[in-house]
Amino acid sequence: MSLKPSIAKPHAHLEVNPQVHISTRSRSAGSPNVSDSLHSNSYNTLNKNDLGNHYNNTGNPSPDVEKKHSGSLMTVIIAIGANVLIAIAKTVGAFMTGSASMIAEAAHSWADSGNGVFLLIAEKKSVKPADKSHPLGYGKESYVWSMIAAFGVFMAGSIVSIYTGVKEWNAVQTDTDYTIGFVILAVAFVLEGISLMQAYRESKQHGDALNMSAFGYVVDTSNPTLRGVFFEDSAAVIGLVIAAAAMGMHAYTGQPFWDALGSIVVGILLGAVAIFLISRNREFLVGHKVSDRMHCYVLGELLEHPDIDSVSYLHLEWVGPKKIFMVAAVDIIGNQEEKDIALKFEGIENQFRNNPIFQEAILTLSVPNAETLTLPDTNANGAQSIG
Repeated sequence: MSLKPSIAKPHAHLEVNPQVHISTRSRSAGSPNVSDSLHSNSYNTLNKNDLGNHYNNTGNPSPDVEKKHSGSLMTVIIAIGANVLIAIAKTVGAFMTGSASMIAEAAHSWADSGNGVFLLIAEKKSVKPADKSHPLGYGKESYVWSMIAAFGVFMAGSIVSIYTGVKEWNAVQTDTDYTIGFVILAVAFVLEGISLMQAYRESKQHGDALNMSAFGYVVDTSNPTLRGVFFEDSAAVIGLVIAAAAMGMHAYTGQPFWDALGSIVVGILLGAVAIFLISRNREFLVGHKVSDRMHCYVLGELLEHPDIDSVSYLHLEWVGPKKIFMVAAVDIIGNQEEKDIALKFEGIENQFRNNPIFQEAILTLSVPNAETLTLPDTNANGAQSIG
């Protein structure tokens, strides 16, 4: 219980958030009146999905949790398998056709294959349990390995593609037969599409639970493995269309610069994806706050607890895929001795720790007459405004 807010008025340093309001209730003001509409709002879906009881009576992960983890692993394994087969086929096609766009696509697929291996390592390492040297667990390993994948593999593929395109820009006009190349690209499109659909289905499943689109979920999710596979496969499908169009224009016009242009555009696409993934992983590595929806839900859970009178500070930060570190300053109802407060704090903390989405939960006492956090006001339709 020794961890306390490092600032006198921590709420003043929170991001300006119209969904969380500050009031000045004294310690004796009584329990806050939490509207029943809290449990009829869209963010209450977190109660059944992301914040539900995912542990069985033995304290071990329930089948639902294990199913979700195996689903992510399956998504990565499918992506790796598809990319290796496609990379081999594209490499053969590149040698047979000499197409710059096909060379770029081969580099793209080999980059995707390497990326998948890194994501698989990330998925494995991030689930290691917390220990004395890492009390908040190893969740951020996932962001480290995902960033290595994005920086090293994607950028390598991007550089090779752009270099090949520039080198072949002024190539001598020659007769081309891209039949085998088009066949390979068509097969690759089918395989990449299957992998992309697997990632899309997983994203949609999680997004539907939070009333979000699949794309919105995969951009905001704390799971870098799913995000990496989704954007990797999306870039692959788009790249195949670009390569086919470039090869087709070369065959139709006889101008080799079209093929070279396709290689350059594929390289730029890979670079853009790499920069985006690096940026997202960096944000989570340095400490990324949870969404307003999650913040409101956890605040509501604290305010509804029978032993808690008010909350003056709430810090929620992602420390791994679907792993939150929580620190809250609260006021306990009534005047109780220090040992009783300590026991109540321990009990409340354990209630949060028993939910797998919380890596750690720490409570401390609010300072006397501290300004308190309250839930959102209801609008005219009786629904909470979450934004």
